[in-house]
Amino acid sequence: MGKLYVVGIGPGDYESMTIRAGKALERSDLIVGYHVYVDLVKRWYPEKTFLTTPMTREAERCRMALEEAEQGKQVALVCSGDSGIYGMAALVYELRGEKPEPEVEIVPGLTAACSGASLLGAPLTHDFAVISLSDRLTPWETIETRLESAAAADLSIVLYNPASHGRPDHLRRACGILRRVLPGDRLCAVARNIGREGQSREICTLAELENKAVDMFCTVFIGNAMTREIRGNLITPRGYRDV
Repeated sequence: MGKLYVVGIGPGDYESMTIRAGKALERSDLIVGYHVYVDLVKRWYPEKTFLTTPMTREAERCRMALEEAEQGKQVALVCSGDSGIYGMAALVYELRGEKPEPEVEIVPGLTAACSGASLLGAPLTHDFAVISLSDRLTPWETIETRLESAAAADLSIVLYNPASHGRPDHLRRACGILRRVLPGDRLCAVARNIGREGQSREICTLAELENKAVDMFCTVFIGNAMTREIRGNLITPRGYRDV
């Protein structure tokens, strides 16, 4: 009987992939995914068969994985970060519908909010919100409302998909929305290529962030009112020292 593992592979480096994810990939006959994510795991599993699709072909990718599992194969559908956070887990369940087969197992992974936070210090020790700036599937008006609400609640904020070739000004627009509520000197940071070649980090203010050059391989962090910089690290205290 076939089975589909929907696997979060983390940021991309083998050391950040969970043992459970590694075992799922080892058990699989076939690994399916967006070509960038497949390339991240290919060197560790060279004996496997790989199928890829370009960006924006998520439904096709999931159908392909389900069809292969229906034929009796053990299949892994890989997702960057966590399989259920902006990943393919929900779409797989939607496309399978009420059918009992193939069996589906969701394998969690380390999302960019966590891996990026560890690169920067400890900016998410207290409550935080994660918001994607991609308006391909979510109307910009909805994204704007979520940004305003998170800022008004004084949450630390993590921004996924801050810019791309088709929407190069989304981070600038988001900063403008946040500055309706937040001061320009609010501490922020950009984590680039987390766990991959070219990994870097940069701490800045919200005013400076507005003009930063970012892409899809960047994750952006906006601190809350308590966030501060300590020896080059971005720290958001929870208040343990005050107890």
